[in-house]
Amino acid sequence: MKRILIFIVVFVLLFGFAGAFGYFQFVMKPEMIKGFIANAPRPVPAVAAVTATTQRWTPGLSAIGSTHAYQGIDVSSQLAGIVTAIHIGSGQDVAKGAPLFDLDTSVEEADLKNNLATLKNAELSMERQHQLTLSANTTKASMDAAEAARDSAAALVERTRRTIAQKTLVASFAGRLGIRKVDVGQYVSPGTGLITLQQLDPIFVDFPVPEQSLGLLKQGQPVNVTVDAYPGVTFTGAIGLIDARVATESRSVLVRAQFSNADHRLLPGMFANVTVQAGEPRDIVAVPRTAVSFSLYGDSVFVASPAPPASGGAQAAGAPEKKLFKIERRFVRTGEMHDADVAILQGVSAGETVISEGQIKLQNGALVTIDPKAVLQPPAIRQKE
Repeated sequence: MKRILIFIVVFVLLFGFAGAFGYFQFVMKPEMIKGFIANAPRPVPAVAAVTATTQRWTPGLSAIGSTHAYQGIDVSSQLAGIVTAIHIGSGQDVAKGAPLFDLDTSVEEADLKNNLATLKNAELSMERQHQLTLSANTTKASMDAAEAARDSAAALVERTRRTIAQKTLVASFAGRLGIRKVDVGQYVSPGTGLITLQQLDPIFVDFPVPEQSLGLLKQGQPVNVTVDAYPGVTFTGAIGLIDARVATESRSVLVRAQFSNADHRLLPGMFANVTVQAGEPRDIVAVPRTAVSFSLYGDSVFVASPAPPASGGAQAAGAPEKKLFKIERRFVRTGEMHDADVAILQGVSAGETVISEGQIKLQNGALVTIDPKAVLQPPAIRQKE
């Protein structure tokens, strides 16, 4: 009995110790860890910041347009025929009136010989009738009929010559040819495009402008254009024409600007980013585009100011070696954009510190540190092999 009692006591002690250990391990310890994490000071995020500056900008209207040749056509024939000669090459510059293609004219030349013979006979008949008229041996009606026959034969000759001339295709104006689409011996139908001809200097850029901005435009205003083909290059021209009507479906007016293009770098059909200089230069407050959070509820920025001394505890816990800043979220009214900057019309003053990168992790009233190394660097452009 004594041994049994000792065994029971030892079993109870071991079971109680295991239960106490399990309760501490799976109940008390997780709660203690959760409390430590909840009470631990939050790390202070590092962000990049810039100072809002005053810049002198010329007011402008931004638009998207496309380039158009001063003159541009698809060279085609009015008549059907087989190509017998090609006088030009693809991509060649040609002068006005330069021969391009010849179509087969053998049938028309035979018709011309026949019509010339008919014309000669009609002229002889008219001359005989004229002599008979002078001697009063024929009627005036016979003379009129002979004269009409002569005129009809002459018209057939002229028509045949015009047909032969239409089968010799020439450049309607000076310009640059595109890629040739036909070869010698190929049959072409009327209206078939044989090659393109473009006059590239000067060149037009057409772009739409909203109806409410129409009052800011006038002929001769400077226009700047950039294209993806030449990064960093700005082409300067001027407004040449403003359309006479506003499109009812878009409530916009089409504007045409003219640009000098002596080096032929601009080609028809290019996508163009257009900026119209529509006013006198003025001073505005500008910040980088990355500093503004654009949303349907309004555009906003985070403005940083030195944190008060009372926040020293957080500084010691977070980053004691760096100065802390307290951020304030402000809704702003933005204006036009120039390159990587955007104009702030209301909400930020020049000289204030604005968070430029890292806003996604921030909340109004939070503490941050400003670190120049927090700026994201764009990836290097991979060179084509």
